[in-house]
Amino acid sequence: MEYVILAVVIAVVAIGAITGLVVSGKRRKELDRPSQTPTITAPPAADRSSAPAKPTEGAAEPTAPPATAAPETEAPEAEAPETVEAGAAAEPAAEQPVEEVRIEEAEAAPAIEVPEPTAGRLVRLRSRLSRSQSTLGKGLLTLLSRDRLDEDTWEEIEETLLTADVGVGATQELVDNLRTRVKVLGTRTPDELRGLLREELVKLIGPELDRTVHSVKTDGGPAVVLVVGVNGVGKTTTTGKLARVLVADGRKVVLGAADTFRAAAADQLQTWGERVGAHTVRGPEGGDPASVAFDAVKQGISDGVDTVLVDTAGRLHTKTGLMDELGKVKRVVEKHGPVDEVLLVLDATTGQNGLVQARVFAEVVDITGIVLTKLDGTAKGGIVISVQRELGVPVKLIGLGEGADDLAPFEPGAFVDALLG
Repeated sequence: MEYVILAVVIAVVAIGAITGLVVSGKRRKELDRPSQTPTITAPPAADRSSAPAKPTEGAAEPTAPPATAAPETEAPEAEAPETVEAGAAAEPAAEQPVEEVRIEEAEAAPAIEVPEPTAGRLVRLRSRLSRSQSTLGKGLLTLLSRDRLDEDTWEEIEETLLTADVGVGATQELVDNLRTRVKVLGTRTPDELRGLLREELVKLIGPELDRTVHSVKTDGGPAVVLVVGVNGVGKTTTTGKLARVLVADGRKVVLGAADTFRAAAADQLQTWGERVGAHTVRGPEGGDPASVAFDAVKQGISDGVDTVLVDTAGRLHTKTGLMDELGKVKRVVEKHGPVDEVLLVLDATTGQNGLVQARVFAEVVDITGIVLTKLDGTAKGGIVISVQRELGVPVKLIGLGEGADDLAPFEPGAFVDALLG
């Protein structure tokens, strides 16, 4: 009986042990299943861990954005010194670079030039007239030095003078005087002939004419000088060079850029003014030139300058509307007071065509003086004589080259000496 009970107990214990083992196995399986759940969402985890960082560092990646944001917050701090320097803020350390930049900008500005004195400028530029000598000067001396001065020779002399644009009337007068003096005085040596020819040429040019550019008003206000002419004769360049001439003579100048139609004309004139320290008054491109001229004179009165130079737009003398506009410019300027000078710029190479232009301009704006440009590159030196006789107006300035100081006051004696060599 005792054995039966012992066997039952052993069986019960065995059954309990087996049951415990089964239950514990089930529990292990149940615990293993939840542990496999992260592998289902592994791709996102794999993406985060694909970086070289370790998994523990990957766990700290959510805190990484502040680290990446740090450079973004540091960028304004790096820019702050730049804005302080550009704006010249109160920090003393930032002021020194700003001063250095301003010094460099000042050095980049065009330096004010000192033009060469005008006294004797034509004498110094005499070599520029050498190209005119072959026709007018040396040509005449060669003909007059012939052993026999017959009719054919005098006709050649006339032809030489006409070719040099001396004009028919002046040519006839010069030839008649030369024939008389050679016949009466018996002048035949080269030096005597040269002296004789010089006297007659100077007489034709008119040494008694007033060739002063009226650049200072007697009543205290600025003198007003209008520069006029057709297209392409060099009015703007002449205005700039004239400013240099006046500054060299101690005048204070204001420039008026009344050529509002030609592209960059105002810029060109302003550049000329900046070189000698002259203020330039300009208006909008295509604006009213009379308004610009009026404002320039007003500015000159305000600044207390000696001279206001007004550069006008080029216009064909055959265009009635444009010529009327030029008359308007003069009338508007005269609201401040009378215009002291109206200088007509002529291209010496145009010859007799220049005389036709001069007549029309003289009718519209009452020319007071002539400026002959491009006289160094032509054999038409006689235009000086013909234009004066045609208009009754003296040649006051001549252009002898492209240099800034190649505009010279006209001196009859020096001019004839240059022609004769």
